[in-house]
Amino acid sequence: MSTETAPDRVADRPQSGRLRSSRMVGWDGAVVVVTALFIVIAALTVEHFGTSRNAGFLILDLAPVLLLALPMTLIIVTGEIDLSVASTVGLTSSAMGVMWNNGLPLETIMPLCVVIGAVLGAVNGIFVTALGLPSLAVTIGTLALYRGLAFVLLGDTAVADFPRDFTGWTIGDLGASSIPNVLIPMLVIAGLFAAVLHATPTGRAIVATGANATAASFAGIPVGRVKFWLYVTSGAVAGLVGVFWTLRYSSARADNAAGLELTVVAAVLLGGVSIFGGKGTLPGVLAGVVLLTSLQNALRLADVSTEALTVVTGSLLIVSVLAPNVVTAVRTTLSRRRARLRMTPTS
Repeated sequence: MSTETAPDRVADRPQSGRLRSSRMVGWDGAVVVVTALFIVIAALTVEHFGTSRNAGFLILDLAPVLLLALPMTLIIVTGEIDLSVASTVGLTSSAMGVMWNNGLPLETIMPLCVVIGAVLGAVNGIFVTALGLPSLAVTIGTLALYRGLAFVLLGDTAVADFPRDFTGWTIGDLGASSIPNVLIPMLVIAGLFAAVLHATPTGRAIVATGANATAASFAGIPVGRVKFWLYVTSGAVAGLVGVFWTLRYSSARADNAAGLELTVVAAVLLGGVSIFGGKGTLPGVLAGVVLLTSLQNALRLADVSTEALTVVTGSLLIVSVLAPNVVTAVRTTLSRRRARLRMTPTS
């Protein structure tokens, strides 16, 4: 929970276009600039990073992180969190393998996986909204529960005989280009989430809920309902990512996407979303996702170990939480100092 007072947090809300613009030249804008600089430097210094083939792989790596980050952004803006998303991906992947082994066609399995994900998200939403439990504790619990259920369904085995038409399209390119097919639906989904957050009454309700849930409730916003449906949406998107992950690697496994929640949360916070809720923009999150996945991609090309990648991701998570609060504290201190100087009578 935030230690800020209600007036402070309401004042910080990015409600107007003017406020959003000022934020985009602040932390969000800085992330965009750093991302662009990093890509240029990596293309010049890391072998194969700047090739069209690697760009295609980078987009495929980026897709699940970005898709999961979209509803995660909205949830964190409300002041909550969902740490179960990667386990939901693993459970829907396992369910996909079981259904395929039992003879169901993929045209039926894929929407069922999205529905399963939505149900798993609804479980989180009920615990958080109906029972009033803290989202951090709830989703840590379901993180373990859903991953355990994934192993119950599929064990340590893998299902890998999915039709080549589906797996080929998932990793295939648009025409003769090196642009993966998944880029188009990914951008469409991202555009829908951006429109909801930044251009609809629902988005304003989400921001108001995170800024001050009590005030939002008195203003007529159904705070519990807003949070519940965000968890349902998060689960549904995680189910979609479970389908993508399974078809991309042509393998339904219980441990698919293990640990991905760390990358998703780090990317969202790196993109300028406040961990205390009430603030955040999807353009900033997109930059955070691109920066984090590009950094991981460059380090892999430089033969950096997986353990080192985890250290880098964890470090960026700490920086993304700490840095905005340090900047805010410094600005507040300087503002108060200037106010005291103005109030001090001159001789």
